[in-house]
Amino acid sequence: MEEYTCHLDSPLGGITLAGSQQGLSGLWFDGQKYFCAGLSDRSRPGELTVFQETIRWLRIYFGGKNPDFTPRLAMKTTPFRRSVWNIMLTIPYGQTMTYGRIAEIIAAQQGISHMSAQAVGNAVAHNAISIIIPCHRVVGNGSLTGYAGGLNRKTELLKLEQADLSAFFVPEKGTAL
Repeated sequence: MEEYTCHLDSPLGGITLAGSQQGLSGLWFDGQKYFCAGLSDRSRPGELTVFQETIRWLRIYFGGKNPDFTPRLAMKTTPFRRSVWNIMLTIPYGQTMTYGRIAEIIAAQQGISHMSAQAVGNAVAHNAISIIIPCHRVVGNGSLTGYAGGLNRKTELLKLEQADLSAFFVPEKGTAL
């Protein structure tokens, strides 16, 4: 399967897309943590229908509207991370969900009594399809903790969605950045 990349500019900086005929497999802000993780060494710049769909989605999104479609996704990840990413896809535009709540949902899905919020945090951090799989909507209890693309971008994305941020603080130091 041939994998291609595409680079574009956004209001929050450069973005690299990755994908194949199967769908979009990556969307990273330039310089973000885990940038291009999982991308094949043989990938090369190219044109794909899914890139055109994603660029259209991003134009609508950065225009301040909730896109009414999702580009075809080709998640290349572990089963656990896929389950977390699928939950993130259910978080409504302009709303947030805590790491702990996602852990509760995973525990219920797996029929276990407890799931670690830290394990969920690791899966969220390794989300390879930023913005579309909205990891920026995942928050701590009262904190806008963690975002591989940077807390400034997380805050800007949530403001763009007109999310109510009044109950959250942004940590200034520590591992939550």
